[in-house]
Amino acid sequence: MHFMRPASSRRNVKLLLRFVGVLAVIIAVFTVCFHVLMLHEGQDHSWMSGFYWTMVTMSTLGFGDITFQSDLGRFFSVVVIFTGILFLLVLMPFTFIEFFYSPWMKAQQELRAPREVPEGVSGHVILANHDPVAASFIKRLEKYGFRYYLAVNSLSKALELHDEGLSVVLADVTDPAAFRYLGIERAAMLVATSTDVVNTSIAFTAREISANLPIVATASAADSVDVLGLAGCNHVIQLGELLGSSLARRTIATDAQAHVIGEVDGIQFAEATAAGTPLVGKTLVESKVREQTGLIVIGVWERGTFRLPRAGDIITERTVFLLAGTREQFEVYNALFCIYHQSMAPVVIIGAGRVGRAAARALETLDTDYRVVDLKPERGRGFGEKFVCGSAADFHTLERAGIEHAPAVIVTTHEDDMNIYLTIYCRKLRPDVQILARSTKETNTPRLHRAGADLVMSYATMGAGILFNDLCRGGEMLMVAEGLYVFRLELPARLAGVRLSESKIRERTGSSVVAVRRAGTMRLNPLPDTMLEESDSLILVGSAEAEESLLKMFRSED
Repeated sequence: MHFMRPASSRRNVKLLLRFVGVLAVIIAVFTVCFHVLMLHEGQDHSWMSGFYWTMVTMSTLGFGDITFQSDLGRFFSVVVIFTGILFLLVLMPFTFIEFFYSPWMKAQQELRAPREVPEGVSGHVILANHDPVAASFIKRLEKYGFRYYLAVNSLSKALELHDEGLSVVLADVTDPAAFRYLGIERAAMLVATSTDVVNTSIAFTAREISANLPIVATASAADSVDVLGLAGCNHVIQLGELLGSSLARRTIATDAQAHVIGEVDGIQFAEATAAGTPLVGKTLVESKVREQTGLIVIGVWERGTFRLPRAGDIITERTVFLLAGTREQFEVYNALFCIYHQSMAPVVIIGAGRVGRAAARALETLDTDYRVVDLKPERGRGFGEKFVCGSAADFHTLERAGIEHAPAVIVTTHEDDMNIYLTIYCRKLRPDVQILARSTKETNTPRLHRAGADLVMSYATMGAGILFNDLCRGGEMLMVAEGLYVFRLELPARLAGVRLSESKIRERTGSSVVAVRRAGTMRLNPLPDTMLEESDSLILVGSAEAEESLLKMFRSED
């Protein structure tokens, strides 16, 4: 039934039947001719014998039990043989394969690719296309048990992804009918990460069907943000802008103010560089950050690696704090450290694309000098003397950009292989410079670290983190930085009445308890002897590995 549903399949079957009909007429004519010629030679055979001889001769089997004796009969035999070769050995296999077998196999493959979301499924995420951001987002959805369905309009691609274990639905998201099959009325979110034009079409089409569905889309151009909003998007993410500003914020050349990167239950999380401040050279205990500001240091980044704080850790020029506290406490911190600035030399930005330009704008806002290097002169519009035209792989170009005195280099090209190449080159030229790099695929993040980058921010990981935060808004989780998560979990029953130090959460999972919510009150940095109560909620922070251990711990206890 599925095979006969398309009009092309019905047409092909008709053509095949027509061919079989023509072949049947030829066999009938040859059978009649056989009888006539045999009677002419004085031989008498039954009609069954005539049909038998025709089929044996056309199929080139040639048993030789019935033969013609005259030249005319033998000539007729040759004609029958050539006709049989043409129709039975050439045209018939081709016709059968082309008009029946190949469409039938295609129909079988189409049956393997799901065409709709099961009726009982609800609260799922609809992904409009598959790219690095969507692939990274899918990993997080699978890890936390969220249902999702990836819409793919290509059968071959759908089957490929289906065989990889992804939840795929064969559907064209530019067709309003496709969203019915995707269960849009029951979905929790629609995510569009294609081009701005395609995302606009997807959002507009989906909004016609569902007025309340949260729609999140990415945008490459700033002008597209308003258009996507008008098309029906609830949240438009400019990943290039966010990635560029994040890279700029993490350079040691900027001021030492704390930059808020997330908030959970009124607790703000921020990053702050220690470079250029009196904190450099001191231990965390000697820094007295908590005593002076009330903030707590819940982690530190050192050359791209995150770790939980230890009292004896020495603060270096490359240390980046992850701080937690209230808005008022951050205001105190910024008042103390905003006066410190690491370097007056310009930061070198390699690449004047979306990420590079965003990094330049962020440095401009932070009152930090910079130079942008790009091979295409047309990309220099708006930068003035701060643009250096040339190849970043050429030493003289980097020399004109000030590589010899630059406190930091931000590598922002959209090709990961090129970023690895440039990172190795810059590290060779300046072993002491801070190198921050962008990667498109999160799998290339460790490669860039090995190449010499102090910090790598993945385009895919950042996008997936923002999407996940949107999905869990008001929920139990927040990604505050690359590979770093804040969790909010209800206290397991087994830990009720147990002191925090006795829970062994940090020792068993690597996650650190930032705060305890009790009776509507948030207690930051609870003491080790804090007695946990049944109604408590825990706010924890940890890396991706610590996060996985934490989930396993709570699942096993459930």
